[in-house]
Amino acid sequence: MEKLEQQNGALNKAQMSVLRLLGRMKTVEEVEELRQVILDYYAKKIDEGMDKLWDSGAWSQERIDSILREDVHASKHPQYAI
Repeated sequence: MEKLEQQNGALNKAQMSVLRLLGRMKTVEEVEELRQVILDYYAKKIDEGMDKLWDSGAWSQERIDSILREDVHASKHPQYAI
């Protein structure tokens, strides 16, 4: 997969491509539809990544339960631990 480089604050190829698409849109609704397509794309990528973690055993129900039981506040501020 080719990485897109951003140099000196300039827009990269992907950003320019999205701007060209936005330039063709005539209504706010079209922009919102494109936004939703992009959000759906990234949601799918996240789901696929989580599936890989789950299938590999790196993520599990036990791990989720452990995180839910963890007292993050107390670990960062021991003076407040009960």
